[in-house]
Amino acid sequence: MADAGTTSESQAPAHPKAFEPAVLVLSIVTAAFGAVIGMQILTTLGITPSTAIIGVLVAILVSRLPLRVMQRFRDVHRQNLVQTSISTATFTAANSLLLPIGIPVLTGRPDLVLPVMVGAVLAMTIDLLMLYWMYDSRIFPARNAWPPGLAAAEAIAAGDQGGERARLLVYGLLLGGAGSAVGIPMSAFGVAFIGNVMALMAFGVGLLAASYLPGLIGYDFAANYLPHGMMIGAGVVALGQAIVIVSRRQRSDSGHVPASPAGSDAGEPGGSAAPATTDPLAAGPLLRSDRHARTGMIAGFVAYLGVGLLIAVISGLVSAMPLGQFLGWLLFAAVACLAAEFIVGLSAMHAGWFPSFAIALIFLILGIVLGYPPVALVLLVGFVAAGSPAFADAGYDLKTGWLLRGRGFATAYEVEGRKQQLLISLVTLVLSSVVVWFAHDLYFSRDLFPPVDRVFAQLIDSGVDASVIGPMFLWAIPGALVQLVGGPRRQVGVLLATGLLVANPSAGFAVLAGLTIRILVSRLRGASAESTMTVMAAGVIAGDALFSFFSSVYKLVVPAR
Repeated sequence: MADAGTTSESQAPAHPKAFEPAVLVLSIVTAAFGAVIGMQILTTLGITPSTAIIGVLVAILVSRLPLRVMQRFRDVHRQNLVQTSISTATFTAANSLLLPIGIPVLTGRPDLVLPVMVGAVLAMTIDLLMLYWMYDSRIFPARNAWPPGLAAAEAIAAGDQGGERARLLVYGLLLGGAGSAVGIPMSAFGVAFIGNVMALMAFGVGLLAASYLPGLIGYDFAANYLPHGMMIGAGVVALGQAIVIVSRRQRSDSGHVPASPAGSDAGEPGGSAAPATTDPLAAGPLLRSDRHARTGMIAGFVAYLGVGLLIAVISGLVSAMPLGQFLGWLLFAAVACLAAEFIVGLSAMHAGWFPSFAIALIFLILGIVLGYPPVALVLLVGFVAAGSPAFADAGYDLKTGWLLRGRGFATAYEVEGRKQQLLISLVTLVLSSVVVWFAHDLYFSRDLFPPVDRVFAQLIDSGVDASVIGPMFLWAIPGALVQLVGGPRRQVGVLLATGLLVANPSAGFAVLAGLTIRILVSRLRGASAESTMTVMAAGVIAGDALFSFFSSVYKLVVPAR
């Protein structure tokens, strides 16, 4: 893929702006479409499809219209902005807004819809900003997989350039669509060719272990909260590892820890662009320093505390609990949001899957175990569930832009492009909030709720047996140990726990089959095969996403009899 940002900084054109009239109008139109589609599919099918590739196709088709204003969309960076808007809208409207505000309705507290909505909107905003502050740092490097982002970038590049990479992408699209049509989770197969081998191996093992081991050994993983405990242990260690990384001095003399751009405060315009490279797998220096990541974490945590206090005041929770218990809830809610963000973000970065529902469920169970009243639990689970999908999806979108802008070599161009993506995401967030606020009654009045809301509501109403505490915290120990041994770069513990939570045998076989092929091809053909496999894999993921999207829309239009 030719990289648009690899010319020298002095020669590079200005990055297209999010508030250009044509870009803004098309982004709003596609975002409104994405928001409605996301809500409709989540409430009827229980899933939220990725619409990033749909945004790519719309931008490419629009650019071919015989109108001068539309031909501006032949610019890949404008296409990236449109793709960012529809992708953001789909996940924010469905997962981050409609899902949280359905919980108070199902628990008989519709008066809590407003405070939950306020908390969800602000949680999304915090997560978008935190991802922006920490993206391409040592915690969340842009050079890592972020598989759906890679797929979108390859689709945009194929439409722009054609050639051999376009043919490889088309082959991947056909393979991904065909496999998905016969029930194979092709996104899992494609991811195996992109991410860290050890992390994905742990993910595949977790998927299969949760599917088959309980029957073989006579031990019910779910009933004994094994996946939940593993994720708690791995998540706590992962968060600790991130804090350690940004707290200690960054090492510039280590071969695997790239230094920030010389001559500039990392992440700020002004550093000289590195020379263009012909290596399709090369990457420029990290553009966010440890100081930026540390500041982002602290600012995000303080913001979570502030929003938690705000929704507690609006809902009356602040006066409904003893002061000590309320302060404990406030601290727990902020830590839970931060931990959920990191766990979901790390899973999304390495595997392209983010278990946001399961993570919200884990913290809800912990809240019940800590003895918080129903109102506090409703606010807690809505708050935690809202932010992490926005964080993960923004990581995919920024990965797409990073690839199109030259893999971080053109520092100032990358920083400016990332800023424009943030701006279009914030516009989309506002639009999604308006759409959901005026549309949610249309769904809830017809008893259309995200299916996971019923699980949350049932738990809040009935609580959990105190006997689950022992097994859950017992299994947190091996989860923590696996994450500790695997280290922060591989995130083996988090990915193993993600697989155990998802428990999808087909995806497990697909991941391990892809890894086997990847390893064999690499040994037979060497490093030169990596680029070919990456492009094919991007096509497979895009083909799976396209088939899943149109299949979901078809099921809405033509319900099964």
